[in-house]
Amino acid sequence: MDTVKKLRYRYWPDRAIGELLAKQWMETAVPLIVLLVVVAVFASIVDNFLSFNSISVLLRQASEIGFIVCGMALVLIVGGIDLSVGSMYAICNVVVLYLIHVLEWPVLAAIGATLVCGALMGAVNGVLIGYLKLRAFLTTLVTLIIFRAIFNLIQFKWAVEIASTIPDSDLWDQLGNGSFLGLPISMWIFLVVAILFHIFLTRMRGGWHMMAVGGSRRSAYNSGLSVNRIAASAYVASGVFAAVAAVLFAARVDSSSADTGIGLEIIVLAAALLGGIRLGGGKGSVAKVVLGTLIVLIVTNSLRGLSVPAGYIRMALAFIMIAAVTLDIRWFKNRGKALRELYVSPGYLPLPAAPSVGVEGSGSPYAVNNKLGNIERIGLGMVESPEDVILDEDDNLYCGTRHGNIMRFFAPDYQRSELYAHIGGQPLGMAFDKSGNIYVCVGGMGLYRVNRKDRSVDKVTDETGRSLMSVVDDSRLRLADDLDIAPDGRIFFSEATVRYEMHEWPIDSLEGRGNGRIICYDPNTGRTHTALKNLVFPNGVCMASDGQSLLFAESWACRISRYWFDGPKKGTVEVIIPDLPGYPDNINRASDGNYWIAIMGMRSPTFDLAMRSPAFRRRMVKRLGQDEWLAPNINVGCVIKCDENGQVLESYWDRSGENHPMITSMREHRGYLYLGGISNNRIGRYKLEDADPEFMQYPIERA
Repeated sequence: MDTVKKLRYRYWPDRAIGELLAKQWMETAVPLIVLLVVVAVFASIVDNFLSFNSISVLLRQASEIGFIVCGMALVLIVGGIDLSVGSMYAICNVVVLYLIHVLEWPVLAAIGATLVCGALMGAVNGVLIGYLKLRAFLTTLVTLIIFRAIFNLIQFKWAVEIASTIPDSDLWDQLGNGSFLGLPISMWIFLVVAILFHIFLTRMRGGWHMMAVGGSRRSAYNSGLSVNRIAASAYVASGVFAAVAAVLFAARVDSSSADTGIGLEIIVLAAALLGGIRLGGGKGSVAKVVLGTLIVLIVTNSLRGLSVPAGYIRMALAFIMIAAVTLDIRWFKNRGKALRELYVSPGYLPLPAAPSVGVEGSGSPYAVNNKLGNIERIGLGMVESPEDVILDEDDNLYCGTRHGNIMRFFAPDYQRSELYAHIGGQPLGMAFDKSGNIYVCVGGMGLYRVNRKDRSVDKVTDETGRSLMSVVDDSRLRLADDLDIAPDGRIFFSEATVRYEMHEWPIDSLEGRGNGRIICYDPNTGRTHTALKNLVFPNGVCMASDGQSLLFAESWACRISRYWFDGPKKGTVEVIIPDLPGYPDNINRASDGNYWIAIMGMRSPTFDLAMRSPAFRRRMVKRLGQDEWLAPNINVGCVIKCDENGQVLESYWDRSGENHPMITSMREHRGYLYLGGISNNRIGRYKLEDADPEFMQYPIERA
């Protein structure tokens, strides 16, 4: 039965489903499904629907309409709407034709003037809506009427002159009817612009600012953004995009008619909404623009090909738009709910029985004592969250803080301190290299180095190779934890979880899955790779005495293992302590050849039982708030010493839990044991008996 349960929770794809739902591109799932359904339906009832000629015509039209949808998308993203795009499109169409046919301007000059014309019309909307704060719907409805009236006047006046002249320009002909690799030139132009548009929305400040304004204008204003200018610029861009579409249409048709652009605003708005760009603002993507445009054109072209009256086409388009928008809204609301229920995917983690701790004198190496009950406290109230501590050759002590700093306390009394370096993220495990530079794991950021010479901070690595079969992008380092340096300079460090951020560690404990890994960075090559994966919250890392292997802790599995990265046993993993009574954290060497292990919290029968019941934990996630979920006990801990074979020799406790209620690290240095704790506001120092008074974990070569 246990085997079946283990296989079920290891291979059933519920975790993959949750990870898929978390992808940003899953927001386009609804319009993509609609597109596939529309293609399947019309391919079965329209002759030659998938022929090369039909596809080429569709792509040419989609490129033209797609530009206007891009402009509408920008306006919708900032929380507005533009009903005047059809009229602007019509004016720009007749303007570019007049400049080329009648005034015989060079094609590029005429195109440039047309784009300026579109920008000016868009600026009218931008000033009225962005700066004068007029209602977008009513304002663009009025400008639609005004621009349409202007078009009617100039089209009536120039139509005969435009029709009576045929321009002699290869560039103009290629722009309208040319092709490259069998596909329309206009499609290639749209493809380039779409890529740039995508980069603008996702990688550039301008796009982020527009998203911010659409998401919450008040918050954007309070953040210092120029909301009026950003909103106005979206309308200017809409005018420019309408002008580009008009140029491509004019080059293809080479004529102007009185009905140019009539009803286009409805088609464009339908395409944007069908693509999933919401009227509320703050959301949008190029993929949605493309999908919505294709859906609209396929429906309208196919129905025309079936000789369906125009009124029925509009009704069909309206019906599809309402259905898609309704489905998209429901998807948007329920996707978040499904994600909350499915992303957290508890696994089956049967822990071996915890060894008896016992009381002092019971003979157990874990017996509770009070060795740490009355020890020196360094930096009391001066530091917060010193997860790890480290000392240099002058006995100065270094520790991280939750404020993103590394503090240095000066020997011999550690009363005086200074800010040694500002990292920016939470410093966790630290190690000196032979030159005295500090390598530090930073939660949420990766592996960094503080240079001894000038205290400058360098990023060493923040990513590794992505797993081929992983749905979640595990190339970014989410929670680099502890590290040690091999004799040849390679740095091995743990990443506790690839699915959760630092502040979400209790959720990873609730899953109890192999979400962690050991990473190796080679400074000689500058390359980072995953050495071990599928580990259960790997934490402490410490080089073994042979220089070919390391010890590492798996916190939620309550075990210590040894991994050989070199030598005849290369690639081998051996569990040396399978049944710790608590959750292990950092590991460091002792002066007598043994190893110190921090136990950050003690196991409880309730949590152990829950780890064997994934279904119970899943129900808990669905029915209770996160603050009511079970979590490991991490407010009582100790330090143990073991040999290289995993035999536990002794333990050190603070029985009252007042000096060090939670211990995440310890460091032996010249006869003392220094203690750190991520929930503490001090560093402890304990005088060791019979310890080597000259021992240093990281001997530093003096310059």
